[in-house]
Amino acid sequence: MKIMFVSLGCDKNLVDTENMLGILKDKGYEFTDDEYEAEAIVVNTCCFIHDAKEESIETLIEMGQRKLDGKCKILVAAGCLAHRYQDELIKEIPEVDAFIGTTSFDKIAEAIENVAKNQPANIVDDNNRLPQVESKRIISTPGYFEYLKIAEGCDKRCTYCVIPYVRGSFRSYPVEYLVNQAKHLVENGASELILVAQETTLYGVDLYGKKSLPMLLHELSKIEDLKWIRILYCYPEEIDDELIQAIKNEPKVCHYLDLPIQSGADNVLKRMGRRTSRQDIIDIVKKLRQEIPDIALRTTLITGFPGESQKDFETTYNFVDELEFDRLGVFTYSMEEGTPAAKLKDQIPEEVKASRRDEIMELQQEISIEKSQAMIGKELEVLIEGYIPDDDTYVGRSYKDAPNVDGLVFVSCDYELISGSIVKVKITDATEYDLLAEIMD
Repeated sequence: MKIMFVSLGCDKNLVDTENMLGILKDKGYEFTDDEYEAEAIVVNTCCFIHDAKEESIETLIEMGQRKLDGKCKILVAAGCLAHRYQDELIKEIPEVDAFIGTTSFDKIAEAIENVAKNQPANIVDDNNRLPQVESKRIISTPGYFEYLKIAEGCDKRCTYCVIPYVRGSFRSYPVEYLVNQAKHLVENGASELILVAQETTLYGVDLYGKKSLPMLLHELSKIEDLKWIRILYCYPEEIDDELIQAIKNEPKVCHYLDLPIQSGADNVLKRMGRRTSRQDIIDIVKKLRQEIPDIALRTTLITGFPGESQKDFETTYNFVDELEFDRLGVFTYSMEEGTPAAKLKDQIPEEVKASRRDEIMELQQEISIEKSQAMIGKELEVLIEGYIPDDDTYVGRSYKDAPNVDGLVFVSCDYELISGSIVKVKITDATEYDLLAEIMD
C-alpha cells in the first residue's frame, strides 16, 4: 500500500509525522507525494488557532475527494484537530475512516490495518500517555537541521491556549531516549538539532525532580558530528543561572533563545494567565545580554487580547522599542472555544487586532534594519542549506536564525560548498531580515 502524509501545524507535529513514517516503513509500507496515486492518506492536523483549524478541515475535505477521483481507499485524521473534535468530524467529514489522537500516533499502523479489515479504527488515548517510538524517524526536512521534541504537553494553562486540552500535562522524554534519537538524526546528516516542546525550560522536572535542560544540553553536546544545538520556546520565568551558563559555555549550543512573552503590558499578562511581569521580562533579557553579549533573542506577541486597551497596546509597543529583540513575530488574538479567554468580556474587533499587529511589525522592521546593518563587516559561521543557480549564490543560516521563521544569509563563493557544512563568511551587505556575505578563506 502506498501512503501519503500531509503534516500541518507546528514543528512538534512534524516530529510526530516523521515518527509515524518510520513506524509504517518498518511495517513494509511505501510512500508517495502524489495524492492521486496514494492508496491511503494521513493528515496530521492542527487546531492551535482558528486559521490552523480551517486549514486542517479544508485539507481533510480535499483529501476526501481523492477517494472519488484518485486511488485512495483510506483517509486518516491524526493530531490535534482529530483528538479534540473527533465527534464533530465524524459527522461533518464522513470520508475520514480513522482518527488518531495526539498521544496515539504510534498506533498508526494498527489504525490503517483495522480500516482495511473493516474493524474499529479510531484510536484516541488518554491525554497523558507518552509514546516512545523505537522505529527510526523518516526525515522529511532537507536533513541539515532536525527538530528534537524533548517533552509533550503543558502545565502553564495560559487562558488563551488549547494545548493542555489536546496534548495533556507536561511530560518529559528520558535523556537516554532523546540521545538515541539525536544520534540517529545526526547519523542521517543533521548538523543542527532544534530542541522543541510546548515549553523547553521545564524539561526533566517530572522525571528528575528538577529542571534538567542543562544536563540534556551537556549530553547532546557529546555527539561527535553534531555542530549546533538550538533551543526554542523558553518561558522567561523558568530561565535560571544554570541554563544561562550551559548556553554560554557549551560550544555547540547556539547563542540564541526563543522567549514567547506574548505582551509587554502587565494588565494583559495577568489576564493571559502568564507568570511574568513586564519588569521580570526586562530583567531576564538584561541578564541574558550581560552574560552572553552576542545572544540573539526571538519573541512572539499577541495583539488584541480581550480587554487590551489602547494604553496597554502603547505599553507593549514601547516595550518592544526599548528591548529591541533581534527577531520578533506578532499574531492577532484567536478566540478558541473552551478556553477561559474566550469567555472574557471586551473582545477586540479584528481590524483593531490587525492594526496593532501591523504597527508593532513596522517598528520591528526598523529595529531589524538597524541590527542587520550593524552586522556589515563582521564575521559569522553559516550553515549552508542550498544553492540558487540563477543568482550563483549559496544560501544558509547563522546562529541568529532558526529555520522558517528568521532570516537567511546569501553567500558568494567561487567554489562548491556542501550543503550541511558550516563555513566562515564576512558580511558585506544587509536587508531588513537577510544578510549578504562572501566566503572567507
